Amino acid sequence: MSTKQQRPPFRLDGEVALITGDGTGLGLAMAQQMDAAGAKVVLIGQREAILAQAVAAIGSGACYEVQDVRVVAAAPHLLARAGRHFGAVSILINNAGTHLKKSALETSEAELLEVINTHVTGAFALCRAAAPAMLAQGHGVILFTASMASLFGIPQVVAYTAAKSACVGLVRALAVEFSPGGVRVNAIAPGWIESPMMRKALDDDPRRQQKILDRTPLGRFGTAEDIGLAAVYLCSDAARFVTGVVLPIDGGVSIGF
Repeated sequence: MSTKQQRPPFRLDGEVALITGDGTGLGLAMAQQMDAAGAKVVLIGQREAILAQAVAAIGSGACYEVQDVRVVAAAPHLLARAGRHFGAVSILINNAGTHLKKSALETSEAELLEVINTHVTGAFALCRAAAPAMLAQGHGVILFTASMASLFGIPQVVAYTAAKSACVGLVRALAVEFSPGGVRVNAIAPGWIESPMMRKALDDDPRRQQKILDRTPLGRFGTAEDIGLAAVYLCSDAARFVTGVVLPIDGGVSIGF
């Protein structure tokens, strides 16, 4: 029996997780929880000082590589560089993102493409780079960070909504292609989670903030730790029969009224 079969179902011992998103916010929380569950983590982003700070906070089970995920031609080289730290990547978490708060009429085509290139094109390039080795091993997990904007319409974020909705399409398409080869593909759809990105969206809009809380059955915003714990579950053997799903971590907001 292999080590992976023997380990407790919620553990990630022996796994190597590549996590995009600069080692802040949700990405940092996912890295911390995966490290706690036994995985090695490789953080990817553009801001080396912040990445170094995140790695120092996590400890010896973490490292980083500086890379802009929008440079799609660099994706195979990034996977190779990441693999030199702890071995081949077995978990890919596409978490890098950018936010744009503008009405549809004010959003230019160039701005739309900029958001899509980060959330979708860059993520797809990493999937194409990581999947062959996972499929060859018959084992791997790809996880996307989706959004409430993937599930229902939200005003003033048309570019973000388009990008996150496309991520859900990728999850479904990649799941049916990769899962027969032992590679599961899923997404987490965070609700409103305390983070710099959420504060950017809500701090100047108190009415919207209260509207969100009023329709959230648990009556609070989530924490980054909530997302990290959900990521560990979806990447662990506890979710071994789960693929192609979008899991809301939202305090019930997506079913609230």
